[in-house]
Order: sequence, then structure tokens, then C-alpha cells
Amino acid sequence: MDPVLSRRALNRATLDRQLLITRTTRPVIEVIEHVAGLQAQTPHSWYTGLWNRVEGFRPEDAADLLETRQIVRIALQRSTIHLVSARDCLAMRPLVQVVTERMTRSTFGRKLEGVDLDELAALSRSLLADRAMTFAELGRALGERWPDHDQHALGQGVRWLVPLAQVPPRGLWGRSGPIAHTSAASWLGFEVPAMTPGELVLRYLKAFGPACVKDVQTWSGLTRLSEVVSSLDLVTYRDSAGRVLYDLPDAVLPPEDLPVPVRFMYDFDNLFLSHEDRSRVVEHMELLRRFAAYNVQPRMILVDGFLAGDWTTARAKGTTTLTIHRWEPFDPSEAVEEAGRLLAFLAPGDRHDVVVSDGASKT
Repeated sequence: MDPVLSRRALNRATLDRQLLITRTTRPVIEVIEHVAGLQAQTPHSWYTGLWNRVEGFRPEDAADLLETRQIVRIALQRSTIHLVSARDCLAMRPLVQVVTERMTRSTFGRKLEGVDLDELAALSRSLLADRAMTFAELGRALGERWPDHDQHALGQGVRWLVPLAQVPPRGLWGRSGPIAHTSAASWLGFEVPAMTPGELVLRYLKAFGPACVKDVQTWSGLTRLSEVVSSLDLVTYRDSAGRVLYDLPDAVLPPEDLPVPVRFMYDFDNLFLSHEDRSRVVEHMELLRRFAAYNVQPRMILVDGFLAGDWTTARAKGTTTLTIHRWEPFDPSEAVEEAGRLLAFLAPGDRHDVVVSDGASKT
């Protein structure tokens, strides 16, 4: 009989592996690899994700890596932009490219009929070797070859066929720039073997386990991973609903009564997006659905390891104010202290104020 893990035990295990209980002193690039990448479709909010995980983190610690091409922002899991090391970019992309293919064919397949996809990929690589382009610029350039086809569809076809890295200054702290891309191969300039499905599962469990097969599929966007998981040397547990959970044989589970600090999470932190069943960290699914109706992804607050509120910031007359929105009653003293530290990171030159409010920021 497999041991049963409580919701709280799963919570502590996941927070521990995501480096959200104790900040680490490991190098930033190692942290990014350890957590299997950070979702990063917003240019800057993921810096807070690293601040939560790395002791003494400074924005330039990541910005320098991005500018020197040691880390990269690219469409990977779930076909969303992730921040990963250059090595993981090249190893993961061939495996998860099928996810972008599936989505592109579903949305743009008819508009790409009659286009030789091999030629589209080759021409795009040639164009992007000269300079990075936005999708609009790339679509116009490709339209000269296929004038009867939708330019947006042509650009999205390239997103599927050619691994595209978003290039700086987009993503650099305190700076902005167009959403311009070039091929990851030319940007990074080296090759590594593609990751196998089994290797991807092991990386996932190291960062998010224990977990079930559907959790791995939710995170990656891949399907039919049951056989892959069952072929690996893993230990098994059950959750309170009886689902089989898999884990690395040498993984240590922290005690479920382990104290955890308040954490101010960024809007697209993978902690909330990488399990089919999010109850190990989320209780308030109904409130999250209300946010979704506004097409808003809240920045959430963890108290005792679980979702207990959200936070917003506003700037006026040289003062940045962080508002703690409590979704349920909790002593705000620890949260106010952590909010002050976060403000010192986000707005070091401003005056700071912290406000506590009851109720979600937008429902």
C-alpha cells in the first residue's frame, strides 16, 4: 500500500523544491535550471520570482545573464514564454515543440495551406540571421514570398517551426524594447542533445514533485506520458483522493508542520500553473475564476504556504504603495515586513508605503 500524503505534506514538498521556504545562495543560473525555468511572458515580473528564491538577489544578476546569452526567454512548456538557461533552451525545445505545433495547426492551419513549411523555416532562419524582427516585421518580409497568405499566420508558423529567442533589451530590468526574435540556434551559437521525455519528467519531479501524470502533462503541455512515467525508477505515494503520485527515489519530504514564510508571488509564477490539481497551494479557486473573467492574473500572497490574498502596487509623487489584499483573515505583521523588503527591491529610489485591505483587489 502506497503511503498517503496529505495536502499539507504536498504543499511543503512543493514549496521546498521551488526554493520558497528558505532562499538559496546558489548562482542564479543554477536556480533557474533547478526550478525547470520560470514562466516569463511579461518582461519583468519574473525578477520577483527570483527575488523570492535567491538570497540577496539583485536585478542585474539576471539581466547580465540575459544580455550575455547565458539565459534566454523562449516559448517552451505549454507554448508560453519561459526563462531558461541556454542549455535547457536547446535541450527542451525539440521535445515540447509538438505543443506549439498542435496549437499553431489548430489556429492557423488553414491559413498556411499551400505554404511549403520547409521553405518557410529556411527563409525565416535566413531573414532572422541578418537581424532580430518582431512578428509584424517578419510577417511582412515573408509576405513578399507568399503574397496571398495572411502575414500574421506566416509569422506564427515560424514560431512553431523555428525556435525563437526573444532578444534584449526586451526583458532587461528597467529597460524596454520591441518584442523582437531571432533563431535560438544563431543567438546561442552552440548545440546540445535534445532532452528525452524521461529526462523531462525527472526534471519536473525535481522541481514540482511528488506529482501525478496529469500534473506533468499540465506543466509541459505534452500528452500520453503514462508509459514514460511508468518506465522510470520512481517511488509512489497516494494523495487524499487516491491518485497515484510519483517522486524521485532520493527525494526528501520535509515535515508537514514545517513553518514557511510569507511570500509575495509574481503574476505567472509556475507554482500556480504546473499541477492539474492546484489544491496543494490554492483553496480559493472561485476567486481565481473571477479574476480570469477580467483577463487578470493576480499577484498572489502565500501565508503558511497557501494562497491567502493578492498584492498590487501603485506609484504617485515619488511614493510606491504596496497594498496587501487579504482574501481571508490573517495577522498581517509578517506580510507587512516582507512587503517592505519587496518594495526596497522593486522601487529602491522611492518612498514606500504598505496598506492592508480586506477583499480581493478585483472581483
